[in-house]
Amino acid sequence: MHRVIFDDVRPSPIAGQWYPGNPDYLAATVDRMLDEAPAVRVPGRIMGLIAPHAGYVYSGAVAARAFRLVRGMSFERVVVVSPMHHVYFDPILTTAHQAYQTPLGLIPVDREMLTELARRIPIKPVVRDPEHSLEIELPFLQRALGEPFSLVPLMLRDQTYRTAERLGQAIAEVLGPESGSTLLVASSDLSHFYTQAQAEVLDRVVLERIEAFDPVGVIRVEDEGRGFACGRGAIATVLVAARALGADSARVVGYGTSADATGDTQRVVGYGAAVIYKSEDRE
Repeated sequence: MHRVIFDDVRPSPIAGQWYPGNPDYLAATVDRMLDEAPAVRVPGRIMGLIAPHAGYVYSGAVAARAFRLVRGMSFERVVVVSPMHHVYFDPILTTAHQAYQTPLGLIPVDREMLTELARRIPIKPVVRDPEHSLEIELPFLQRALGEPFSLVPLMLRDQTYRTAERLGQAIAEVLGPESGSTLLVASSDLSHFYTQAQAEVLDRVVLERIEAFDPVGVIRVEDEGRGFACGRGAIATVLVAARALGADSARVVGYGTSADATGDTQRVVGYGAAVIYKSEDRE
């Protein structure tokens, strides 16, 4: 087997800060969290995951509950949709690099799929972006999945349903009948800096909309002040794409807040994990 050499690699701006920078310690940390996450039977074919994106000490245990569900499975590609927390002027962004680098190795970017997506919806390639919310999911994928995969990284500045619907439909169109070899991942935290009691109320509303398979509702509840998810556009995008590809069910498999790690219940961030799948009786 020939080793692929990439001339243009996105270096990690967060390794050693948001998650361990030492490859052996990182692998052991992720493996431990996956081991400790409960094994949940999903009654159907898994098509997507929703996972939080804070530092591993805060949200890693909740994220592991999602990634445990695909442990040992193989996908040719993974589409990760996240928010873009930094100031860019385009609604949808991706990397201009050939590969992402984490301490666990390189992940090639699926330029072919990005080219096909860009024929359907404007996507701006950027160089050396500082965004953490997409990268934070990659070590989990590298340790959980049974085979190497290519990556389709998509970052949203525009969190409206219009953009989520357009992008979700474009993803489904490009994947088409080959969608079985692709895993969709939405990266999102929930409420930010409310008390624990307030966060639980706000987060429950968003999680209920996810389980109702309601991408419009995920966006709407924040507009109405009843819920909050910083990656609501990413969640809605993945729900739209998964539904267009045949998924019909979603289940929340984990919930927590930063208070679980810090003990501070006065200003917490909420974290949820969920799986999106096509039910067995509809296979």
